[in-house]
Amino acid sequence: MKTTRHNLLDWTVKASLLLFLILQCPLARGQDASANAPIVEKVDIQFEGFKNVSEQNVLAHIQQRVGLPYQEPQVDKSVRSLYQSGLFEFIEARRTTLPNGNFELTFVVVPKYRITGITFEGLVDSDADDLEDEIETSSGLPLDEVQVKRDSTKIFDLLQKDGYTNAKVSYRIDRNDTTGTAVVIFVVDEGERLDIDNIEFVGNENFSSSTLRDMMTTTEYFWLWSWLVGGGRLQEEDFQRDLDIIRDYYKNEGYLDVEIPESEVVLEYPASGELDIIITIHEGRRYYVGNITFEGNKLFTTERLVSILATQTDDVFSPKKIDEDVELLKDFYGQIGYLDTFIRIERLPNVDTGKIDLTFVVTEGEQFYVESITLQGNTKTRSSVIIRELALAPGDVFDLVRMKASQARLENTRFFEAVNLAPEASNLPNRRNLRVTVKEGSTGNLTFGAGFSSIESVVAFAELTQSNFDIFNYRSMFQGGGQKFRLRFSIGVQSSEFLLSFEEPWVFQRELAFGFEIYRTESDYLSSSYNELRTGMELYLRKRLFELVEGRLSYTIEQVDIKDVDPYASPVIQQEKGIRTVSKLGFQLLRDTRNNLLWTTSGNRLEYITELAGTGIGGNTDYIRQEVRATQYIPTFDLFDQTIRLHARTGTVIPTKTETGVFFNQRAWLPETYEDGVPFFDKYFLGGPYTLRGFNFREVGPKDPISGEALGGDTMGLVQVEYIFRFMEQLGMKFFYDGGFVNQSAGNWIPTSDTGTGVLAAVRPRQIIPVNRTSITSTSGGWNDDVGVGLIILLLGSPLNLDFAWPIHSDQFNESSGPVFNFSFGTVF
Repeated sequence: MKTTRHNLLDWTVKASLLLFLILQCPLARGQDASANAPIVEKVDIQFEGFKNVSEQNVLAHIQQRVGLPYQEPQVDKSVRSLYQSGLFEFIEARRTTLPNGNFELTFVVVPKYRITGITFEGLVDSDADDLEDEIETSSGLPLDEVQVKRDSTKIFDLLQKDGYTNAKVSYRIDRNDTTGTAVVIFVVDEGERLDIDNIEFVGNENFSSSTLRDMMTTTEYFWLWSWLVGGGRLQEEDFQRDLDIIRDYYKNEGYLDVEIPESEVVLEYPASGELDIIITIHEGRRYYVGNITFEGNKLFTTERLVSILATQTDDVFSPKKIDEDVELLKDFYGQIGYLDTFIRIERLPNVDTGKIDLTFVVTEGEQFYVESITLQGNTKTRSSVIIRELALAPGDVFDLVRMKASQARLENTRFFEAVNLAPEASNLPNRRNLRVTVKEGSTGNLTFGAGFSSIESVVAFAELTQSNFDIFNYRSMFQGGGQKFRLRFSIGVQSSEFLLSFEEPWVFQRELAFGFEIYRTESDYLSSSYNELRTGMELYLRKRLFELVEGRLSYTIEQVDIKDVDPYASPVIQQEKGIRTVSKLGFQLLRDTRNNLLWTTSGNRLEYITELAGTGIGGNTDYIRQEVRATQYIPTFDLFDQTIRLHARTGTVIPTKTETGVFFNQRAWLPETYEDGVPFFDKYFLGGPYTLRGFNFREVGPKDPISGEALGGDTMGLVQVEYIFRFMEQLGMKFFYDGGFVNQSAGNWIPTSDTGTGVLAAVRPRQIIPVNRTSITSTSGGWNDDVGVGLIILLLGSPLNLDFAWPIHSDQFNESSGPVFNFSFGTVF
């Protein structure tokens, strides 16, 4: 019992001592840790040297306040804030202890000089205001000599760009220690403005000078070309990069010892304002590939591995191709799950033969399978939208090729700014997780604007698009489902449009797209004799059938209202006055291998279209349409992305039912029977910015011989040849040839040289003349063609085309004399 009491007393003493210590802690007593700290009684500002900053400006940055306890962190923050203002060269906080134990703070500051002027000395041809606009140094700012030095370098670069190759730029600063002001003077020696007259190569025995020049950013000066796109002047940075490009080219062509010494680059001045550049090349010996062997390969024979290489024995030795071979081998092993395959290359040169033997040392590692798929970064896109684009699933062999294909598919959705797929370690042997990391991008776009075209005149529009739409998810602002949505309104002087479209690319989680489009378009620009209003809806299914071939099945129902018909318009047009219903099934095959949808430089686009109108599917219009379109892009030279575009298009529309109709004139209805069941508004027309650019809109094709109204034809052919240059990111130029014909009858693909006019009995004013529809423009159309030049300007993600074209030949239906100016916005296939 005594022992128990003793222990109780001992614990009581200990607890009392602990309580006493806790009570002594300022925090436990509810007191601030700085309660007993000295008080700051005064904050003083001391300027060393000149004073060009007010004390109030300095005090605004000081965190430590008078009357509050001294806190070292607050003083440090004050010093940092003063430095960040950019107004001071040096700042120091000094603390003085007063007799009562409190503190007095003094902030010692050394202000920077303030710039009151910028001048340029030595300028002759250059404009001082233009140079001042390009630099960061400016009047009213604190002086930053590091920035002044950067600006002098920038001025030198600008002068070089303008052709002052030998320009010299320095600077000096006039400081006033009394006022704390400074004037920055840039001293410029422009030298003579030089245009590159010739770029010559010496020692290039195996490659022509023109081949080497085509690789260079530095080009010879040509006044019109250089005025449009720049170039033709020496810029040191670009020139050094050009030399590196030529060196790499030689090495990848087997000349591993190539030398292009900068000391042997000669600049000559043959005449005033002209510059010749002479580049000396020491090509050296050309090396070839010798024996190719493998070590460490157990899964595949050496012969099998050699067969997949791009490099073979006796080929030119190319470091670039060998690096690509290493990637080919890694992908080859990666296809069967050997993710950790490591390949090292041993090179053994033979000086006597000039060949380099290659030994690929392979470490195969282990085979891996996909354990699980981990998604990261998809804050708005549903996981199922990402997973359905993947070519790998849990349990599959971890195929690197399919992983890269999956990454490309996710990138092509354009839902994300960045996509990265990579294997990730798991807790199970021979298993790897597939980590998919994405960064959500902006997929919605609301656009307002106005435009002007040579066909539609002034148009104002508003358009809302969402390429990652989710019709059932209002919580995320209808985003994240991978659907496509578009809503467009436009109104213009001669046209108006309403369009609502939606597409679900994966119906029932299958790679089958379903969509619809509702539209209403009114066009007054098609003719001065009538206006056209189309209202309709299209439903479609779209699916990739095989390889890159896509199939599309559609149904369209629309009403076409031909209204405001001129009483003296062609009888063909008067016959169609009112509303006609078109009900049609369509089928399309499409194969598209273009490398870029806006600035295409390679690939092709092939399209076949067939439509069946009426004939058991409703409506009062009966015909079959067959159309083929083909476009091929052929790259020529890398300089300015030079490309040849070849485009061909042909089609015919065949009536499937004999119709009975009437023509109306001012006095009577005249019944008649005719065989052509294709209304004129669904026929073919050529001419204008999208077809034959040397002819006015719809000018080419059969016409009423009296009114001259375009009536269209049932068969059409069109070819276009363009040579395209791309000078910069958003500017291109093209030279083109267009040729084509429109024939009246279906299935007639033979243009004629007949210059007579087609026969069409018409209703003349105040006369009643029977009209035989079968006799309308019975002759074939002739060949029409033109040549021209145009500019391509990329605006708001679509190309604006400005074209001048001159007609060469025209047929019996039109009399065209150029030139014709067209401009259009957008891409047409």
